[in-house]
Amino acid sequence: MSNVCINVCANASSITEVFTTQTLDIVVFAGDGIGPEITAPTLRLLTRLAQGWSYDLHFTELSAGAQCYADKGEALPPTSLAWARQADAILLSAMGLPHIRYPDGTEIVPQIDIRMELDLYAGVRPVRIVPGQPSPLKVAETEALDFVLIRESTEGLFYTKGAGTVTDDDAQETLRITRGVSEKLFNFSFRLAEQRKAAGRGPGRVMCVDKANVFRAFAFFRGIFDEVAADYPEIATDHGYVDAVALWRCGWSVNRNALMSWSPRTCLEIS
Repeated sequence: MSNVCINVCANASSITEVFTTQTLDIVVFAGDGIGPEITAPTLRLLTRLAQGWSYDLHFTELSAGAQCYADKGEALPPTSLAWARQADAILLSAMGLPHIRYPDGTEIVPQIDIRMELDLYAGVRPVRIVPGQPSPLKVAETEALDFVLIRESTEGLFYTKGAGTVTDDDAQETLRITRGVSEKLFNFSFRLAEQRKAAGRGPGRVMCVDKANVFRAFAFFRGIFDEVAADYPEIATDHGYVDAVALWRCGWSVNRNALMSWSPRTCLEIS
């Protein structure tokens, strides 16, 4: 849902026509903890915005999360997943409670199950600081920070979620990166960089963030990134190791655009 809102704000002239008479069915997972508290005003805000844009948002609130697991024995009931599969968008709030866990000690995270089931491979996280906005990051008062972090959200160490092996002496998880998902992720990121460049929101640059200096899986990932990059000659590319980029971010100011990552899998950053 956040991506829909971002697109509406960024492309007001074109989106108006698309949504003039369109009705969107949106599944809402209020979740746990602070989730219901922040979901209620979010729904009121979206309803108000929808009236201004002359389109209809139909919200269906469903159960999922840690409290749902505690009450019903299911973190993501099949009916909730079925509604989500048919919806135009999903508005998902905070999920999970530290004191409610599976027998193996892990937390209740149905948001990851939803990603897997619906192939939601790209976690899109805009990062923006406007001039004069207070921030713990090093940004001059007259400068802005505007880039997008894109994290692959279905593979990497998520591959063996709930299926790793644990003994009294060791524990093992399997990291998996595939060409199919990587290519989709890279194409999505480069197209986003093109859109941002055309809108004047950055120079058109994508950085691949990985750990290719140590792990063969990440070298494989980086190689696919370079192959896909060749199809987008107008977009500049960079590479960065995740530990170094974590430090660089503290001093970044303007001219960042898109970063792709799998943290600790890999990541893409778009500027």
